[in-house]
Amino acid sequence: MLRWTITFLIIAIVAAIFGFGGIAAGAASIAKVLFFIFLVLFVLSLVFGASIFKR
Repeated sequence: MLRWTITFLIIAIVAAIFGFGGIAAGAASIAKVLFFIFLVLFVLSLVFGASIFKR
């Protein structure tokens, strides 16, 4: 998940350098959504992963 976020971020940066504003904005928004999904899944795995080992 984090790899896809970094990929879309790089696409957004390259598109912005070459002047493709719409593509850059789209790729940046996709990267932002994927990053927040990654954060939620990471926190959930920390919370529920720790509760499994306490049994």
